[in-house]
Amino acid sequence: DVQLQASGGGLVQDGGSLRLSCTASGFSFGSSVIAWFRQAPGKEREGVACISNNDGSYYYGDSVRGRFTISSDSATNTVNLQMNSLKPEDTAVYYCAKGERCSKRRSFGSWGQGTLVTVSS
Repeated sequence: DVQLQASGGGLVQDGGSLRLSCTASGFSFGSSVIAWFRQAPGKEREGVACISNNDGSYYYGDSVRGRFTISSDSATNTVNLQMNSLKPEDTAVYYCAKGERCSKRRSFGSWGQGTLVTVSS
C-alpha cells in the first residue's frame, strides 16, 4: 500500500523557518512525483511545491517561490520542504501527496495525513 507520512509542523514566529518531511513507502520512490499542498481554514487547497524524482524537476507555487525549497532523499525515501522567511499567511495544514505529474493536480490520489504549521505574527 502507498503510505505517506508527513511530519515537522509546529509553531514558529513570523520570519522563522521550519522543515517538513514526507516519508514514503509502498511504491517506487525513484520514479515518483511527490508534492506538498496546504490548506488554510476557509480556503481551498493550494499547491506549494512539487518534485519529480524521475528527472529531478521541481515546481513552486507563486506564493512560496524563493522562500521554500523542496528536496528528495532517495536513501530514506523522504521528500523535504524547507520553509524559510515564514509569514502568518503560510499558516495551514500541509499535506504531501503522490501523483503522476507536477502539472496535473488531479493526478495526486494518495495523500498523507497532514501536519499543521502555525506562523505567529
